[in-house]
Amino acid sequence: MAVVLKRAVTTPLLYFFILGDILGAGVYVLVGSVAGESGGAVWLPLLIALGLATLTAGSYAELATKYPRAGGSAHYVTQAFGPAAGSFIGFCMLAAGVVSVGALARGFAGDYLQALVSLPTLIVVVVFLVLLAALNIRGIKESLGANVAATLVELSGLLLIIGLGAWVMLRGDANLDRLTEVGTAEHGAVGAVLAGTVLAFYSFVGFETSVNLAEEVKDPRRSYPTALFGALLTAGVVYVLIGVVASASVPTDQLAESSGPLLEVVRVAGGIPDWLFSVIALVAVANGALLTGIMSSRLAYGMANDGLLPPVLARILPSRRTPWVAIIATSALSLILALTGEVESLAATLVLLLLFVFTSVNAAVLVLRRDEGKPDHFRIPTVIPWLGLASCLFLFTRIEGEVWVRGLILVALGAVLAVVNAVRSKRSETGKPNQQRRIPMADPEETNEEEAKEPRGGRPGPSDQGGEGGMATREVAPELAETEGAQEPPD
Repeated sequence: MAVVLKRAVTTPLLYFFILGDILGAGVYVLVGSVAGESGGAVWLPLLIALGLATLTAGSYAELATKYPRAGGSAHYVTQAFGPAAGSFIGFCMLAAGVVSVGALARGFAGDYLQALVSLPTLIVVVVFLVLLAALNIRGIKESLGANVAATLVELSGLLLIIGLGAWVMLRGDANLDRLTEVGTAEHGAVGAVLAGTVLAFYSFVGFETSVNLAEEVKDPRRSYPTALFGALLTAGVVYVLIGVVASASVPTDQLAESSGPLLEVVRVAGGIPDWLFSVIALVAVANGALLTGIMSSRLAYGMANDGLLPPVLARILPSRRTPWVAIIATSALSLILALTGEVESLAATLVLLLLFVFTSVNAAVLVLRRDEGKPDHFRIPTVIPWLGLASCLFLFTRIEGEVWVRGLILVALGAVLAVVNAVRSKRSETGKPNQQRRIPMADPEETNEEEAKEPRGGRPGPSDQGGEGGMATREVAPELAETEGAQEPPD
């Protein structure tokens, strides 16, 4: 009996997955940084960043409903530009996810936890990542159930800040004039807003990870656009309100210098103990690590199915139907990074790596317009991916030189993987001219018996032994093939 990923993700679960990944831990520290770059009008770069993120989100909405596959960004770019480009983008996405989990694990063991209890960093990091991996292996429904609870805690904490800030404003202790102050000593009005927008854009990163759950969503063509844009709108409203109350309640210099800017709002308002936000921040960090870990493991699984990574990563635990090898592998890499690097050095390259991904995805939408796909998939106006592409190119120009130096090391590794897969694909095409065809990405649920006889998405089959497998020359792996006869084992 074929074993496939379980379709257990409903629209509400997907909505909370995306919302939890966007809210994450960044908003608890980035408000002060945005104030330092843009001035008192913190809400303005947050609003602009929401618009920029929505452009690229539109491209993801079209592609996720057109090709509902676990590989996400790597699938889309492979379909548009070939396996070499897909390898590169998949590696960038995977590297960003693994680095992010490592940074969050390190952050979990840092100051917020130490404010509550003193424990060795090594022990905290190991236990933290082992527990997250165990929950991920347990099942996608259990993982997303935990995410719903954690997201509600995160959201409640932010709503509490908004309420406290509103109270400060109502009692007359706020300065509303700061809401229109734009510019700093280093930048004029325009430059300050642009600099703040780059940082604010990082606050919205996370929506892209949800496409890797497409094979586990019950009805991706209807659920995904609703959940994606609903979560982005919710996060955007919360962020803008946070920017307003934080700026009005706390002097800009004080806000910019604080490593816990939302805690400054709590102190101005009074009545709430400081330790409460240490707990909320820890929940936010843990939730972000869980969601990013889910994304990384599903991406590794999807790339292995396409022959872009070792096929062992595509193994599924029959009893739980989760990609257990991919989960263990990505968690182990995150553990190594967490134990060998600091939060700042691990986090600095994330935006750069994701900009490579976003640029390619926006371009892929335009190229794949020639493929009609499913007639009922979500479709955005052509101008949206063009604007999304332009926004990514603009943000590239705002990346600092030091980040480029660090990021290009990972980019170079991704390029090597792309070359290797391109060579393998070319050799396969040369050796088997009569068996090759480009594999269109299809919805696994709708594969019929006729299609099952043809080469299809999966691990490299018998004809691909010897390392010759790739996106262009693949055969069905028996344990991963999905046909009309495939049945789901009981929970």
